[in-house]
Amino acid sequence: MLKTRLIPILFLKNGLIVRSETFSDFREIGNPINQLKRLSDWEIDELIYVDITREGGYDLKRSDHKIKGKKEIISILKEIAKSTSMPLTFGGRIKSIEQVDAYMANGADKVIINTGVYDSPELISNVSSKYGSQAIVVGIDIKKEGTLYNMYVKNGQKKVKDDPLNYAKKVESLGAGEIFINSIDRDGTGKGYDINIIKKIISSVNIPVIAAGGAGTFDDFIELAEETCVSAIAAGNIFNFTEHAYPRAKKELKRAGINVR
Repeated sequence: MLKTRLIPILFLKNGLIVRSETFSDFREIGNPINQLKRLSDWEIDELIYVDITREGGYDLKRSDHKIKGKKEIISILKEIAKSTSMPLTFGGRIKSIEQVDAYMANGADKVIINTGVYDSPELISNVSSKYGSQAIVVGIDIKKEGTLYNMYVKNGQKKVKDDPLNYAKKVESLGAGEIFINSIDRDGTGKGYDINIIKKIISSVNIPVIAAGGAGTFDDFIELAEETCVSAIAAGNIFNFTEHAYPRAKKELKRAGINVR
């Protein structure tokens, strides 16, 4: 039986790690390299970085790392890759196989693509055929509005007509190796994961599903693992603001009988 993974997410905005809430409210936390040192000390299994920059360039707030120009996210990735040996998934604003090539050549083990594959579905098969299906994670951002679950692209700014369940099946058929679900309305709220939609998406596909959005306590991790067959539990803020959160979370999951990696 495969073990459940526990994965910290770091969101990059203009080169800095930020706290995100409902995809609209951001607070700077710090330099991505410094944050990485703390996570490495916890000996985490793997890590997800997502670049959510919408405009402007990159500046790590250090004179020796001042980076200008949108293409310089590669410089940040290089620094991250040099500072860790853990598996690294990197994503954000990927629109072409050439960008994927650059990410993979500079330290990424996998890529997460959301809007890019929505606009150009063939990008999934292009990445899958070149690097293997395990290298392509498709992001699906979902927002509950009334009784409906709607799908959004462009950093949660544009609602699309696609049904999340049908879309999940579609990206699987095109060669996606994993699906990354993020709940827009629960992001950064600490209200817990949206178990309902996560269960439905897991049931609709045969590939691993990573779930994020809403974790406020370690009990939320346990509930997600007990109520669903999720392959990976992902979270951002709880790992940024809770001392020794990762090892403590793993202990709590194991104590609850969860077969965690």
